[in-house]
Amino acid sequence: MKWGDFRQSDNVEDRTGGAPEGSGGGGGGFPLGGMHIGAGALILIVIVGWLFGINPLTMLGLLSGSQPPPTQSAPGYGPQTGAAGETPQQARSQAAVNKEFSARVLGDTEDVWSAIFQAMGSRYEPPKLVLFRGSTPSACGRAEAAVGPFYCPGDRDVYLDTSFFAELHQRFGAPGEFAQAYVIAHEVGHHVQNLLGTMQKYDAQRERSNAAQANALSVRLELQADCYAGIWAFYAAKRKLIDTADVDSGLEAAAAVGDDRIQKMTRGAVAPDSFTHGSSAQRARWFRTGLQSGDLRDCNTFAAANP
Repeated sequence: MKWGDFRQSDNVEDRTGGAPEGSGGGGGGFPLGGMHIGAGALILIVIVGWLFGINPLTMLGLLSGSQPPPTQSAPGYGPQTGAAGETPQQARSQAAVNKEFSARVLGDTEDVWSAIFQAMGSRYEPPKLVLFRGSTPSACGRAEAAVGPFYCPGDRDVYLDTSFFAELHQRFGAPGEFAQAYVIAHEVGHHVQNLLGTMQKYDAQRERSNAAQANALSVRLELQADCYAGIWAFYAAKRKLIDTADVDSGLEAAAAVGDDRIQKMTRGAVAPDSFTHGSSAQRARWFRTGLQSGDLRDCNTFAAANP
């Protein structure tokens, strides 16, 4: 992946304070309601909550402000993080690479979506990418250290928790660069949905739905964001900035966060009615749909009989 050839976006706000990746942010765990949650259990709660469409802060009872809305996106892998045992200087150097990587991927999504919106006779308003550690305020409530990447419709910003990325990379072996870029592109896909009015329609319909119907709507929203990530990849491939191996990495990343795969791993059984992000096959298929066509009209998951 030739991410060094991407234009670097200026729409990045670094709230990490220059702290090394993986430092601070809670240590071995924290007390909760008379129980002490270990770091490993905390990360597992975060991942399961994200994959099933439940804000991990809601699960832990930590959210002090308003909750992130149900349009919060699926979890994924963030920019590359440093290896365990590195020095603080190495960690700071890696943090700088992480910031540049994220800014360049964001910049390329800006170029792609600006061209698409212009072709539609409209103007693309890019989101801001907020990099943070520990905690930070957002229009969707206060984001704590346990929160991973998400899009907040309230302020139209994408939030990336860098300390969470370090944990995810070191504990769960996140795939390579393009898989990480896919996650940013997915979050930007939610921003595109917001600009096009899809989220507003989704919210209105969700309010009139029962639990099963709301889950089905959430699946369609997430699959469309996957398809939009594929559209960005279509144009990156067209400029020969990604290759077949990168595409395979993106497909693997999409499949890795399928509800069926996670439910099988965590519950031992699969309950399709409880899906909120789609199965592994669905996520990979819709990412591939956007990748192969590069056309917004092919990403209408809400009109598909069987998304």
